[in-house]
Amino acid sequence: MNKTKNILTLFLIISFSFLYPQMPVSKQATLIESISSAEVMIEATGIYKGKGKSDRKKKKDVEKNGMSGAAKDAKKSAIYFVLFGGTDPLLSTVDEQQKFGAHEGFYFNSDNVSNYITYEDTQVIKKVKIDGGKGLRLVKRFKVNKELLTKDLEARNIIAARADLAETIGNPFIMVLPSVPKGQSPIDALRTNPAYKHAAAVVESYLTARQYDVIVPEQQESMESLNAAQMDLGDREEDYAYQLALSIGSDVYIEFSGVEEDAGYGTKKYALTARAYETTTARLLGTETGYSQGRKGELMVSVEEAMNDAIDKVLSRVTNYWKKDVDKGIQYKLIFNLSTDFDEDQIEEIQFALMDAIEEMSKSSKENIVTNQTVDYLIWCDPKKYDKSSKVYRYVKKYFKKEETEGTLRKVNVNRKMILLKVDYE
Repeated sequence: MNKTKNILTLFLIISFSFLYPQMPVSKQATLIESISSAEVMIEATGIYKGKGKSDRKKKKDVEKNGMSGAAKDAKKSAIYFVLFGGTDPLLSTVDEQQKFGAHEGFYFNSDNVSNYITYEDTQVIKKVKIDGGKGLRLVKRFKVNKELLTKDLEARNIIAARADLAETIGNPFIMVLPSVPKGQSPIDALRTNPAYKHAAAVVESYLTARQYDVIVPEQQESMESLNAAQMDLGDREEDYAYQLALSIGSDVYIEFSGVEEDAGYGTKKYALTARAYETTTARLLGTETGYSQGRKGELMVSVEEAMNDAIDKVLSRVTNYWKKDVDKGIQYKLIFNLSTDFDEDQIEEIQFALMDAIEEMSKSSKENIVTNQTVDYLIWCDPKKYDKSSKVYRYVKKYFKKEETEGTLRKVNVNRKMILLKVDYE
């Protein structure tokens, strides 16, 4: 009986090994560059281990099949890297990685792997026999169609499609500005620097083509609400990009800076760095630098080339942030300013009422500042109940009134992400 059982088990193992090809042996790869929004260049290592019962047969097999076998493994390693490796893998959550496990045979089938490889360099960067000649390791470069791979993952419900994410929590609202020294206006930089203005236009076009809501501020009037939005938050050095993003209500803001460099032989190249921040906290989500080719003249062409290189990589960070936020809920920043006319006991009762309101209506919260004049919270809310900031405001106002606490809660400024309220003494 046991013998029959063992034979059956062995048969199933062998059967599944044919149905579901193994993952890459090597799994070693690095990103060389983003060719476009759809393709990436990957340098990958492949390993082939000789087959046969004796060492002589294994060595002979390596001589015959080592190059092709190691190249196939390198292709798999390139795909594996795009899926799991680097700072921005397509499978960025534990849930996605677990779902992929049931489909890995499909993706690492040799025929399917080739579908995602758009280019294979004929040059072998490195080739070396291993394990005393019973194996072979080589390094090659490949272009991987990241866009096609993403679409296939979405079609199999391994990762959430952007349309599904947008339906759950809405499209992220992104603001784009040039980076300037603190205390200076990024809007002035947009107006006076043609390269920055062109770079901002490139980002705007790139993001809108991918159905993100994006704004490149061009009017100083948007800054008028900043003083109110930042009142009583402490003596912090002015950061206009952060303040403007907060006042507008963006989910994420992207700052960029660029510089023209010598590229030899009388040519110039442009290097552009893009940084993405979470607006409500000013937390850095990711930073990437893109480069243009060296050329004579044609500055705007170089700026566009460098920006396209940088923005594709930094947008992956934004997408991963967005996916994680879906699980937590919609994020809002709540700021309450208390009148100085209240005594200490009244202030304490007001703070307790505000905290209770936050506790009741949010899925989770983070306390940033609590002083006698300021209560500052980040909250995450159920998108089915609080898909708009106005609904958060209405709930807090109704709760505060029900508690019959001293003072009157008034609205100062409410936008997509920030709710600024004041408790007046009456």
